[in-house]
Amino acid sequence: MPTVDVLNLELAKARQRVKRAETALNRAKEMLDEDCGVGINLALCGRIRSEQRRVAEARKRLMKIALVASA
Repeated sequence: MPTVDVLNLELAKARQRVKRAETALNRAKEMLDEDCGVGINLALCGRIRSEQRRVAEARKRLMKIALVASA
């Protein structure tokens, strides 16, 4: 079983991944609100979907690590 220090480091990295993904998602949503034109908005919609997946994956990884840490 991994040591407490390694788990704490992995938890911190996972939290950081979640925060970065959330920040990127929020920025893409803000850019969509700027109304830059249809072509740009379509690209931003794709980016938003991608960022939503990144957030979900990062949260899932964080929860897995948190479960191991609490066991």
